[in-house]
Amino acid sequence: MLTIHVAAAGRAVLVDGPRVVAVGPYEEVAGERPEARVRRWPGVITPGLVNLYGPELLEQAYHPDPRESDELGTEPVTGAALDALEMTDARWGASARRGVQRMLAHGTVAAAGELHNRAVLDAVRRAGLTLTGRARRPEGVPALDPFASGGPVLWAPGLNPGTAARFAVFDVPDESALAEHGAATCVATVIAGRLVYRRR
Repeated sequence: MLTIHVAAAGRAVLVDGPRVVAVGPYEEVAGERPEARVRRWPGVITPGLVNLYGPELLEQAYHPDPRESDELGTEPVTGAALDALEMTDARWGASARRGVQRMLAHGTVAAAGELHNRAVLDAVRRAGLTLTGRARRPEGVPALDPFASGGPVLWAPGLNPGTAARFAVFDVPDESALAEHGAATCVATVIAGRLVYRRR
């Protein structure tokens, strides 16, 4: 289905299935394909983010189930606290699914680093998150919000006709404000043309 995603800042992206068909001002894009469904968003549309800490966030951290919040809190469990947990494949898979959802909620469309746990890999692939290589562990502190890591911020390839429809929408006036307020301002994430996260 043809869908136009348009942000308040004016940029529009026309998507057909998993691909970008056109990018430009809303009036031009809608004028070319008036039959397309329109999704309107606040803020700005950008290429999605690449989180450089895939293994650290998904295989070296446990994302608690909300029902465990009284015991474990809501933040990822790492280090000695993680070592104290009984981690089965099923528990790793559930943790990874929650971790991936939290990544998507920060506009992430890809994670860097090699994953080895099959349950984690299955969760990542089912969500559609792309895995990319990395030469070494990046500087900074692993964080769901790449802007909060203290390391480099990496974006997925730019939005151009014919490229994969992988992008995010952030409720900020421009990209400089995004760097200031961080990726928690994400309101929507699209992977392969599918809306995989939408803030409620």
